[in-house]
Amino acid sequence: MWTEKMGNVVRGAVAFVPSERCQRFLVGDLKEMPLDRTLDLSSRQLRRLPIRASAFDELVKLYLSDNHLSNLPPELRNLQKLQLLALDFNCFEELPLVICSLVQLNILYLGNNRLYRLPKELGQLTELKTLWLETNCFIKFPRVICELPNIKTLHLGYNQLRSLPAELERLEELRSIWLAGNLLNDFPPVLLKMHYLEVIDVDRNRIRQFPSLAYLRGLKLVIYDHNPCVNAPAVAEGVRRVGRWADSSDDEEDEGDGKVAKAGIKVQGSLEENE
Repeated sequence: MWTEKMGNVVRGAVAFVPSERCQRFLVGDLKEMPLDRTLDLSSRQLRRLPIRASAFDELVKLYLSDNHLSNLPPELRNLQKLQLLALDFNCFEELPLVICSLVQLNILYLGNNRLYRLPKELGQLTELKTLWLETNCFIKFPRVICELPNIKTLHLGYNQLRSLPAELERLEELRSIWLAGNLLNDFPPVLLKMHYLEVIDVDRNRIRQFPSLAYLRGLKLVIYDHNPCVNAPAVAEGVRRVGRWADSSDDEEDEGDGKVAKAGIKVQGSLEENE
């Protein structure tokens, strides 16, 4: 345990030093392209991305989660075959524009940062299917998301959203939207027009009354727990509800958050398998 802690202290100190030798200590030599075209530099206490990583132009997946990154080098645009980029648990306040040049991206993880807006250039990522933006600082829904025609899964939980724009209806490929932990006082009207949605998560908001969702023919799961609601949303036969007055036994109700998580993970996994 003591050795592990000392190692973390040393890595933390080295992360402040920009020399090439110190960077090699944190990430290794990075001499050759990984055979699986995947590079994982997560949890290395990085404050800048090693330029060498941008030389692997055949890279398909790049994991940079759990570091101290607040910017990215322009050389990252060399990774034109990149399909997955993980930047969650970092220090980004603004989305680096270089990300918007990676036009083959399918999956972008940006959760647990300090983002409060997204640039209009994000609309260039027309192949994006999964976007994670949970636990950031969004007060308003980033409207540029409505310009992403192939988005299937959208995570915007634990921000400070009070409403959703009508333009969201354009996203005809959207199948799951996760909005837990926001400041929604009403069920977003635009979602009532999105018949292709399979998962709606509005857990931990401020919704007092739910409209009927029975005519949303694609719906499979609705999570509405931890709202001060006076009714449960009506749903079609076969649709799973998670929340107060849902179709479940008393024992299941007592499971609380664990049941919500299990239901969400099960459907989420099913959706990603089908992508």
